Amino acid sequence: MAGVALRVAGRQLSQRSGPGVPILMRQMFEPVSCTYTYLLGDRETREAVLIDPVLETAPRDAQLVKELGLRLLYAVNTHCHADHITGSGMLRSLLPGCRSVISRLSGAQADVHIEDGDSIRFGRFALETRASPGHTPGCVTFVLNDHSMAFTGDALLIRGCGRTDFQQGCAKTLYHSVHKKIFTLPGECLVYPAHDYHGLTVSTVEEERTLNPRLTLSCEEFVKVMDHLNLPKPQQIDVAVPANMRCGVQTPPS
Repeated sequence: MAGVALRVAGRQLSQRSGPGVPILMRQMFEPVSCTYTYLLGDRETREAVLIDPVLETAPRDAQLVKELGLRLLYAVNTHCHADHITGSGMLRSLLPGCRSVISRLSGAQADVHIEDGDSIRFGRFALETRASPGHTPGCVTFVLNDHSMAFTGDALLIRGCGRTDFQQGCAKTLYHSVHKKIFTLPGECLVYPAHDYHGLTVSTVEEERTLNPRLTLSCEEFVKVMDHLNLPKPQQIDVAVPANMRCGVQTPPS
């Protein structure tokens, strides 16, 4: 990771923003896969990152970055998605200088591979990488360095969680990931998931610790529930997963 603004959490994290200069954050929605994409930026340095971009809405995201006068450093994925193709490859073309990022354990190609404990820095802010496998082996949660926000991908949804019946998923692993890596954050920490199917946009760690109908169960009960969801196969999985294994670096056709 030489030359990349990534540092091991705890050894070099960006300092918090000063009073009156909060982080810039935009939450955007892609309706087909019900995916949330998040734009985070430093209002002073204008450096920014995008979390979980979608191919079809990458031009929208790039336009917003330009309108807000930001410089996109990274297009980051919380995991290798099965329900949509990532927009990180296209964003590399639309916004020169942008680099794709994904967990090394995902097995997917990207400009930068991250691991548990790494931090993605943009201006005075940083996103701490917390490995949260279970939905897939390469899932991560990104936590803002002041612990005010957590971007949980598919590991933790609002009153739910990601499925564990494909892509080497494991319900027991997911349960322990959420309880050890997310539920240990401050209760007021805002939870921003990668998807929502009920019109909800944000939760908190305390809400999910006490109200999530699956993750308030014992581990054994949780595994039984997850093993009997009987969900249909994601419609785009046969196209999305192979594409996402390389889309972090490939240039989309014009």
